[in-house]
Amino acid sequence: MWSNINIETLGINSLATFLRLPRHIAFVKALVSPIVSIYNDWFRMRNDHLYKLKHNAQVCYLRKSLNDKFDNVERRIYIGNGNSFKPEYIYTPAEAQPRFLGTIFVHSQDDYADTGVDYIVYVPSSIVATQIYELEAHINFYNEGVKRYKIEDI
Repeated sequence: MWSNINIETLGINSLATFLRLPRHIAFVKALVSPIVSIYNDWFRMRNDHLYKLKHNAQVCYLRKSLNDKFDNVERRIYIGNGNSFKPEYIYTPAEAQPRFLGTIFVHSQDDYADTGVDYIVYVPSSIVATQIYELEAHINFYNEGVKRYKIEDI
């Protein structure tokens, strides 16, 4: 591939054959060492960018990238659908709308349909406790602008 270059070998091969002595080879290696360092940084960044380009906000790709970064061995991170409970309204006497309350379950604001989250990311509590900000930044990088999410411990 065009991006796989061994700069030290290229520098040594550019020497004339009668100059390829150990002292000259060491000098050439010393001259090209900053270029090798810059090349290695570029190559690492290139691979990171190619990895980011291969993944997107689809559930399967997001789950894979989260597991690759945060839980590479056990791969316990998964993504589920958001809750969509129907909201229960309580009317005042002035509205003249009688309503039997019965049993009402109180949910958080994120759990109701049309006002809640679109998906829930289930993450082990050890990762949430230590890397919550990196986790949110990673999800926000891949997340679409209109999708809302919530992180829950497992």
